Formats: sequence, C-alpha cells, structure tokens
Amino acid sequence: MTTGTENRADERTVTCADAVQEALAEAMERDDSVIVLGEDVADLQGGGIRGCTQGLSTRFGDGRVRSTPISEQAIIGAAVGAAIAGMRPVAEIMLMNFITVAMDQIVNHAAKTRYMSGGQASVPLTIRTMTGAGAGTGGQHSDMLEAWLAHVPGLKIAVPSTAADYKALLTACIFDDNPCIFIENTLQLKSKGSLIANEKPLPLGKARIVRSGSDVTLISYGRPMIDAEKVAASLGDQGLSVELIDLRTIVPFDEETILNSVAKTGRAVVLHEAVKRFGVGAEIASRIHEELFADLKKPVLRLGMPYTPVPFSSALEKPILWNADKIEAAIRSLM
Repeated sequence: MTTGTENRADERTVTCADAVQEALAEAMERDDSVIVLGEDVADLQGGGIRGCTQGLSTRFGDGRVRSTPISEQAIIGAAVGAAIAGMRPVAEIMLMNFITVAMDQIVNHAAKTRYMSGGQASVPLTIRTMTGAGAGTGGQHSDMLEAWLAHVPGLKIAVPSTAADYKALLTACIFDDNPCIFIENTLQLKSKGSLIANEKPLPLGKARIVRSGSDVTLISYGRPMIDAEKVAASLGDQGLSVELIDLRTIVPFDEETILNSVAKTGRAVVLHEAVKRFGVGAEIASRIHEELFADLKKPVLRLGMPYTPVPFSSALEKPILWNADKIEAAIRSLM
C-alpha cells in the first residue's frame, strides 16, 4: 500500500543547480543551435561557480560551451549577434549586479531588434544570472534588479522558486524567440526539490497557486516563497486562510490569476526580495487597485527591502531581509 507522502516512481530529488544543468543539457541535445557562453562555464574552468554547467563542454564540445574573458559587454554582445544569426545562446552573467556593465547590449540591442526590424529579426537569447541577499556577499553582489529589466519592452523575465521551475522555466526561456532574463538565487542553487520525469513544458507568464485560500492573497516569487509557504501553512492551522501565489515570471506576469484571487479574498500582500520602492510589487499593487478598488477590504500591502544597499555585515544585513514574522504581521494587519 502507498501513501500520499511517498515519492512517485518517476520523481527524483535534485538541487536547483542540477535542475539548471539538466535543462541546459536537454536543450543542447534537442537543438544544435543552443550554445552556452560565460565566465568559467567550461569544464576546464570548473563548469561554473555553482556547477550549473558542469560536464557540458565535455559532452558537447568547447565549440558549444565556451568560457569567456571577464567582459560582460563581450559576452552579451557576442550572444546577441549569435541569436540574430540563428543560434539560441545561453549567456551567463555570473552575478546580476554585473548586468549593469552590459545594459547597452541588453536594452538597446537585444530588447529592441525584433521591434525595430518589423519582426524580421528575432533575438532568442537567454541570459542566466545569479544574485540574492543573505549570504554576506555585500552590496555589489546581492541586488535583485528585476524591476529595472521589467521596465524595458521586449524582455521576458523569469524567477524560479523550486527545482522543478528552475528546469521548466529555463527550458521555456531557451526556446522562446524573445530575449529572456533567468534569475537564479545564490543561496537557493544548492537547495533540493523534486523533478518529475517527462513533466509538461511550463509556459512563461503562468503563475502557480501554491495554496488555495479565502481570507487574503499572498503574492511572491523566488527565494521568499520558502518563508511564504511556511507562514501560509502556519496561519492556516490557526484558522486564517491564505491563498499563496508563486508568480514565477515577472514579464509577462499572470495578471488574470492575481486579479481572480484578490477579487475572491479582498486582501493582498506582495512580497519580494528587491528594494520595495519602485519595485515589482508597486506595479502589481497598482494593477490590483486599478481593477479591484471597489472589491478591496484593505489597501494592498508591499513587503521588500528598505531603500539601502545590501550591507556586507550579517548583523546589518539580516534585519533588512524579509522573514516569517514580518510576513505574518503584514497579513494579520489586513485582518
């Protein structure tokens, strides 16, 4: 006899880094036009600083998995050119803060080429990048900058929170004909989750309702989802019903799922790791207020980091991060 807590026969436990490696390997096996480039991605240089590209250059050759010099402009410039020429490059910018060096290539070339060519040229480029606060890596290695990129028409942005989504969303990005930014979390890459064999492809722009509820909607994405799930479960045990939504993609974002949920609950909290001011939460809150003002029982609340660089000192860094107590207090304030 089996129980609901036992693993399925086709289910495996892997790290998020393993999920990335599998997505890349399967994409390269499926399509010869998929190439990988970035600092230290080849096996001779260690297969990536988190092992996400380990084994790929040995399997597919140095021609398709290329370690590059430390030049973000060169990496993205080469990847944009390759994409326009018909390849599907996956370019790694090791840390998200360093995307700033390549913003000209991303904003003025990758994002605009399809529009400015009247649809005659596409840029099927995926940019993998890693970031996240909480590891004491300091202000130049920790920023979540998704709101900058979300402001640029022509880009798609994915932020996974589970191992399964790391694989599925990366695969969706690779085979999308638009430039996609795939944001990985520094602390989450070694965490583990389940993968199911031959799982259906995951479309970009479709949120996941992690937990159904009727009292309040909690919307999040990325690593904060870990605490969001714990809080939703704990409050559920106490009789407060939280509907938890994992956004998965920032652009496009699943407005329909969010609005349907908040129309039902009448209350919403938006949680993200990035600085709260001018963040993704502001756009989501604005859309909810514009569409559901008469249905809201309380104004939408946002949780994010204060308007400050991420400190290096753990004693200073920890207080500015979200945590379960802050999430619960925000939800309770709406009740």
